[in-house]
Amino acid sequence: MSDSEFSYLHLLHEILYCGEQRPDRTGTGTRELFGPQLIFNMRDGFPLLTTKKVWFKGIVVELLWMLKGETNIASLQAQGVHIWDEWASPNGDLGPVYGAQWRDWDGANLEHPGIDQLKQLIDGIKSNPFGRRHIVTAWNPRDIPDQKLPPCHCFFQCNVSTDGHLDLILHQRSADMFLGVPFNIASYSLLLHLLARFTGLKPRRFIHNFGHAHIYSNHYEAVKTQLSRLPRPY
Repeated sequence: MSDSEFSYLHLLHEILYCGEQRPDRTGTGTRELFGPQLIFNMRDGFPLLTTKKVWFKGIVVELLWMLKGETNIASLQAQGVHIWDEWASPNGDLGPVYGAQWRDWDGANLEHPGIDQLKQLIDGIKSNPFGRRHIVTAWNPRDIPDQKLPPCHCFFQCNVSTDGHLDLILHQRSADMFLGVPFNIASYSLLLHLLARFTGLKPRRFIHNFGHAHIYSNHYEAVKTQLSRLPRPY
């Protein structure tokens, strides 16, 4: 069994029973902690949580959609993925969300060509592995008014160890711990594996930093059910 899943469950328990009761944008109500962290070591196996169902196909399809720079939901829907439907415009557009920021930063707003942050990241890891600037950000204040949903997982940074391993740390400003975070854990762990493959390194640690880590009130009973389950090996 993986210590990292126990850490995730411990954080769920802490939020549910010790978190601050807070209002939220949706009007549902939440319990929340600010600033926790989880660490997933790839030597334990790929962190697809075992105490609840996590839809891996949707994770893969969405990640590849973002990596390609897409911001319209048509290709997601064509593959049976509807996680972005409620935010899209009638023509399926989401505005300059993750894909635009990762692959074409400010490309639609300034006269000069947009910046391909993902290409810069991979080139930088290869050419200067021990640099401290291996960063991709989706949080672009200029574009937030035009985004149907501002980025929740908004900033990640990579580290190359002296023995050839790759780590990835993510800052997530807003984290739905029961519904969304299991998806995010697997998505960024998959991204870590892909980046390691592209750069000839070995994936090691995914570090997940949270701003507002919350559980919605309509998930409390489901969280109690999840907490009653014993994790299995990844």
